[in-house]
Amino acid sequence: MVKIRLRRMGAKKNPFYRVVVADSRSPRDGRFIEEIGTYDPLASPSIITIDTERADYWIKNGAQPTDTVRALLKKANAAQSNDAREKTEVSGNE
Repeated sequence: MVKIRLRRMGAKKNPFYRVVVADSRSPRDGRFIEEIGTYDPLASPSIITIDTERADYWIKNGAQPTDTVRALLKKANAAQSNDAREKTEVSGNE
């Protein structure tokens, strides 16, 4: 089974995560198929960058996101839709 999950990077007590697509049998920080984003929980506010098109592609092809990644995807989609709304508001005022 293919999963979309976090891969821990960074130093001790300074976590930084990459959102990756990996086989569920691979270790947490081991082999992966594709990197689709990053997550920095220590930044204020936390920085989430995910290629939502690739995430949707993998989900449509059967990849299962973990609970944490599912929450991050919701936040990324909400931020993306807010950006789209701001662009339409700006273009409407011009």
